[in-house]
Amino acid sequence: MAATKDPRPCSIADALALVGEKYSLLVLREVCLGNGRFDQLVRNIGAPRDILATRLRRLVDAGILTKRVYSERPQRFEYRPTRAGLELEPVLMTLKEWGDRHLRDGVDLPMVVEHSCGSELVPQVTCRACGAPVRHEDLTAHPQSPGWTVAGPAMA
Repeated sequence: MAATKDPRPCSIADALALVGEKYSLLVLREVCLGNGRFDQLVRNIGAPRDILATRLRRLVDAGILTKRVYSERPQRFEYRPTRAGLELEPVLMTLKEWGDRHLRDGVDLPMVVEHSCGSELVPQVTCRACGAPVRHEDLTAHPQSPGWTVAGPAMA
């Protein structure tokens, strides 16, 4: 089957176009941990400086990070998450949990995140309406884009 020139309209694809670039989510991880200075980001992420600068610019332009001066001479900046950036933190925690479970078998975890209740955070996605955990078998997709069904383009 040939690829369509117009892929499915999708908010997941739109979000990944922004935060799915290599290093973008790692930048957000570090900034959420309080490491928002360029040299900290280079050290903790391992990204080439030019690529990191590009990612930072894009995340600031998208309203995910803010940039503020912390030194005038030489002029240096630190980055902090905006409200939109902080709203991505549960996504990071869910990815971390998935990696801990499926890639590390829960052994030799590089970081544990503690919730304000004092317990280790184990994120869980729940339905806002009923509070039940989200499970694949409980979901039904309803495409809203004209000409699209769950299976793909309606004309196909």
